[in-house]
Amino acid sequence: MKPLSSILVKPSGPDCNLNCEYCFYLDKAGLFPNEKVHRMSYDVLEEMIRQAMQQSPQQVSISWQGGEPTLMGLDFYKKAVELEQKYGNGKIVGNGFQTNGYLLNEEWADFLAQWKFLVGLSIDGPQHIHDHYRVLRDGRPTWKRIQKNLKMLLKRGVEVNTLSCITDYSCKYAKEIYDYNKSMGIHWMQFIPIVETDKNDPTKAADFSVTAEQFGQFLIDIFECWRKDFSPYGFPTTSVRHFESWFHRYVGLPAPECTLMAKCAPYVVVEHNGNIYGCDFFVDEAGYLGNIMQGQTLIGALNSKRQTQFGNMKALLPAKCKACKWLKFCYGGCLKDRVKDPRDQGMNRFCKSFEMFFEHADPFFQQMAEDWKKQNPNYMQDFAPPGM
Repeated sequence: MKPLSSILVKPSGPDCNLNCEYCFYLDKAGLFPNEKVHRMSYDVLEEMIRQAMQQSPQQVSISWQGGEPTLMGLDFYKKAVELEQKYGNGKIVGNGFQTNGYLLNEEWADFLAQWKFLVGLSIDGPQHIHDHYRVLRDGRPTWKRIQKNLKMLLKRGVEVNTLSCITDYSCKYAKEIYDYNKSMGIHWMQFIPIVETDKNDPTKAADFSVTAEQFGQFLIDIFECWRKDFSPYGFPTTSVRHFESWFHRYVGLPAPECTLMAKCAPYVVVEHNGNIYGCDFFVDEAGYLGNIMQGQTLIGALNSKRQTQFGNMKALLPAKCKACKWLKFCYGGCLKDRVKDPRDQGMNRFCKSFEMFFEHADPFFQQMAEDWKKQNPNYMQDFAPPGM
């Protein structure tokens, strides 16, 4: 049985104050046709946290996302922390908060710092990159205000990482994005390649989607920035999520990033009304696992037959993938990236990206892994689960 160690929560459903052209989640409002505004009630919040605390192991991660989670207002998260303490029984709770940052203020920052929320701030880079697609509903740009709020968060001691979406435009500016993040004081970065099906032509990917070759070159350029930033002692000074996950594979450990695991479905998604889904990229009727207010449990949904079948789909790989020498590093990538571009017919859109990257970076990772193993000879014992 899989442990309930991670929950992704959508307290404001698909609602957002921004209208980013490449957003995949705004259309989820169609799942709730009788609601114009989507907000999690305190009853649903309490039931979710009660279950999370009672059904999880000693540590559990709760990630608050959207839409835009700040639309709930700060009092909602004060109540969430209160409930975590009420039902926690001494467990360690890690709260993550993925936000566009537009509505944050000093009161928010003080709360996030006090309760050690890890904030993921969606910012695509310098102004000309960020404002290319990330705008308000009336088309006004957002970068100036979000950069101001980023500075405020860091000044008040909030732990912040950045999430940058890589599009047909931003892919051209890898070094500029990396240098911008560093100049802002950011040392934890995540880069997400964007691909969505064209709404007007379902036979192709949307024009803003980054191509495999573009994303492959972007990864190589970011890798060179990251590598050149190593300390004189051979340690990275910047965390890039993909690179850290791949390094896990180079030393024989499971990748912590779900898109690089052998199977999907290590967590569940809870929507604003208590609906449970298997993945936030597959919040749809087919991915529905029940409702916490109607008898379904989080741990039951996570280990349900439907969720297990969904998770196993990742391993149904084309013959080309199974024969690829890089398979153990990506396992076919994110399942979403196999279906958003109909022309790829089961292949991950970014397969070529990974091939380009590993052909370039493999010698460095191999040496880095050997050095690390020498310094940590008992690492397999340290990471082995009980009973191994």
